Amino acid sequence: MKKEKSITNFSARLSNLRKKRGLSQQQLADKVNVSRRVIAYYEVESDNPPSNLVVLLSKALNVSADELLGIKPIKSDGIKPSLRFTRRMKQIEALPPSQQKALLKNIDMFLKGAGAKQ
Repeated sequence: MKKEKSITNFSARLSNLRKKRGLSQQQLADKVNVSRRVIAYYEVESDNPPSNLVVLLSKALNVSADELLGIKPIKSDGIKPSLRFTRRMKQIEALPPSQQKALLKNIDMFLKGAGAKQ
């Protein structure tokens, strides 16, 4: 029996979405309450996940089940800034340009020290 086109490449889609979200296999496994080996299996070995796992993974990765299965294209990266972050960004935008520049310089120094990519 031929695989449904929608499920084809589920493993690659799962792996890519997990990496886009900055999650390790263990972190995703913890979010859906399975072992890391289960995540590894569905990222490498199988394009036929059980429906209950599809629901849990789609919630953990912040995409619809249809997007996770490839039935619909992924319409966004699913990552939305927190309300707290958004409020702070608005406060920063209200600052005079010289203060914005000084603040961004401090943020850049912090991120560099933390090893974050810029």
